[in-house]
Amino acid sequence: MEFGRVTQEELFEVDFTLPPDPALTIKTLSESKSGKPLEVHVGCAKWGRKEWIGQIYPLKTKEANFLDEYVKHFDCIELNATFYNIYGPETITKWRDKAATNPGFKFCPKFAQNITHIRRLKNAEEITTKYYEGIMAFGDNLGPLFLQVGDNFTPKSLPDLKAYLEKLPKDVPVFLELRHKEWFAVPEHRNAIFNLLHQLNIGAVITDASGRRDVVHMELPTPHAFIRFVGNGLHPTDYTRIDEWVARIKEWQQMGLQSVWFLMHQHEEEFSPRLADYVVKQINKELGLNIKRPMFLDDSKG
Repeated sequence: MEFGRVTQEELFEVDFTLPPDPALTIKTLSESKSGKPLEVHVGCAKWGRKEWIGQIYPLKTKEANFLDEYVKHFDCIELNATFYNIYGPETITKWRDKAATNPGFKFCPKFAQNITHIRRLKNAEEITTKYYEGIMAFGDNLGPLFLQVGDNFTPKSLPDLKAYLEKLPKDVPVFLELRHKEWFAVPEHRNAIFNLLHQLNIGAVITDASGRRDVVHMELPTPHAFIRFVGNGLHPTDYTRIDEWVARIKEWQQMGLQSVWFLMHQHEEEFSPRLADYVVKQINKELGLNIKRPMFLDDSKG
């Protein structure tokens, strides 16, 4: 992922401190009445990474078998493939069947770019129906959906966004990612969108990228967190940032958080499994959980 990328020299100038919880987050979590244990999922963005051959994928693994191997190490995936193409039930069923060895595995499919970036949510009913018809074939392996609007999607388009979100099916959770700076810099726009999401029971993606600290908004319109973490090649700050995230998740758990989806990104994706493993290790340690860690072929987890 290139979003929010900075140079190695600039990393030392970035204030990675997580902002305090906004009022909406405190309100949302205080009203949470689930009573169930916190549900935690950790994964990456794609399974088709040749860089992972010899790391977590056995040598000579063919691309057609990458997903078979991926599900052995993680319990979810941020499915970017559905951003570039709308897949029918036949293809989705094949992917679902590959996850049969890990029954709790969840796919988190991204909304298609034809919906979000090309049509910009307008006149997109037919395409949206087709998108949903495909992903519903995931069945019990379907996780929350991820709707990302473009970098140039400004608060001026709030009426279009509101109209689109209001029509979405209510039986599958949806998380929205915003990127244009005005959504966060102007209090009027910030309050309008996050209050709307709260009313519609739609989550907000928090993207932790080094060069865009405004997108680390910490707003939870629902008692569910969807965190896209962008690392910097296992730089020391990657680990201190993860430690702070785990501490915040622990606080949110005590306040009423019901689930967290932690999706790992790196500018060079070869590093994603290692840092994802660190996330799982720290969450297990600090939250008293027993999430399965990735298995590395050199068996040097630490």
